[in-house]
Amino acid sequence: MDVKDELDAVGLLCPLPVLKARKRLSQMATGEVLRMLADDPAAVIDVPHFCNESGHEMIGMSEDGPVQIYLIRCR
Repeated sequence: MDVKDELDAVGLLCPLPVLKARKRLSQMATGEVLRMLADDPAAVIDVPHFCNESGHEMIGMSEDGPVQIYLIRCR
């Protein structure tokens, strides 16, 4: 998978990770993948909900210690 862009939202609290992801995805082409890092506990709920509501595809989520790593395909 080819990641086009990365967003470091570590240290940001709800709703900032999702707002920054929305802005970044709006600048990307359909099919491109955004890798987002976050450590807000609410992100595990907010990011999938954002993807579902906005039509973007969350293609993966993993954890690296306290940091969650989200892969989102722009739609």
